[in-house]
Amino acid sequence: MTAQTATAEASAIPAALPAAEEHKPQGFLLPIVGGAALAHLLNDMIQAMLPAVFPMLKANFSLSFAQIGLIALVYQVTASLLQPWIGLYTDKHPKPYLLPCGMGMTLIGIGLLASAGSYPMLLVAAAVVGVGSATFHPEASRIARLASGGRFGTAQSTFQVGGNTGSAIGPLLTAAIVIPYGQPAIAWFMVVALAAIFVLYRLTVWVLHHGSAKAKGLAKSHGEGLSRAGVIRAVAVICVLMFAKFVYIASFTNYFTFYLIERFGLSVRQSQLFLFMFLAAVAAGTFAGGPVGDRIGRKAVIWISFLGVAPFALALPHVGLVWTAVLAIVIGLVMSSAFAALVVYAQEAVPGRVGLVSGLMFGLMFGIGGTGAAALGELADKHGIVWVYGATSFLPLLGLATAFLPDTRKKRR
Repeated sequence: MTAQTATAEASAIPAALPAAEEHKPQGFLLPIVGGAALAHLLNDMIQAMLPAVFPMLKANFSLSFAQIGLIALVYQVTASLLQPWIGLYTDKHPKPYLLPCGMGMTLIGIGLLASAGSYPMLLVAAAVVGVGSATFHPEASRIARLASGGRFGTAQSTFQVGGNTGSAIGPLLTAAIVIPYGQPAIAWFMVVALAAIFVLYRLTVWVLHHGSAKAKGLAKSHGEGLSRAGVIRAVAVICVLMFAKFVYIASFTNYFTFYLIERFGLSVRQSQLFLFMFLAAVAAGTFAGGPVGDRIGRKAVIWISFLGVAPFALALPHVGLVWTAVLAIVIGLVMSSAFAALVVYAQEAVPGRVGLVSGLMFGLMFGIGGTGAAALGELADKHGIVWVYGATSFLPLLGLATAFLPDTRKKRR
């Protein structure tokens, strides 16, 4: 049986993997990882447009902070609930064309948002855009890992920095295109969605030709993973860390403009520039977490990300406008490294379940972010947005929970 199996595998390689020598499993394929990052940039540029138009929608539809938070909740919960199931299903039944089809849903959602004439239609549009995001993240993250050549942290951070760059550019484009011309100008983002569909189609073609070979090559580098008890403990700690990170980040992405307007009297356009500086710092800091984590370990990066940002977060609510900008940039730089490290840590803890783990991590990110946005909106209505920033400044201290993360590096050795 062993000889027959070996013969069958050997005879199958030339037919199934004609370019195996050109694309060695250990090679880091920058065009593919870069393509996934570009698609992430375009996708998250669209996602960042939604909170950027919140001030305009609040004025046009006479919405409260709680209603704004509900729009964010509908979008993010829709994305978060679907992502793990999509990842689990595609782990067992690969669907390469799901990526461009999912972006098609985002295209439809943009059109609905541009033409919505009532608050319920805004919620429907947010939900449809959320469905598109749910199909994108686990599958695109899988492609980045396939093309990593074993440099998982570097690939994940490259993929993530594309998304963060898009999140930073989105508010700028919104300020330049949508705010001056009103809600119908949101339709211009359909051009971005069409560009993303083209990029994702090209990536899909690569997966169809080379994905199987890459998956087999990377399978050899899988470690044992964690025991059942270790996985449960790791998941509990990751949930605490994700809560701290993404509720705090949600306070910036959804309400930083309102904070600046209320505390310092800035205009909407001026506040968007400050939001851009924060998100650009997030994009710049994200890339460091992956390669550094490949060298010194994921836990070390997580420690630095949370505890390193704590003093700056605590100082932010008590400084003037200039120092607010400086501290926001520092917070974005330091805290942004954690997510890539957390994703790769979880993939190492449960090897062979890339889609499920990626879906859970991105889904948890969206779910916590959406729930946090809604809760922060309620608190802002009751206590004021300035009070909210004072309360959330303590969240990075929850990074002390990192001490309870099991070590996956020993398992891999």
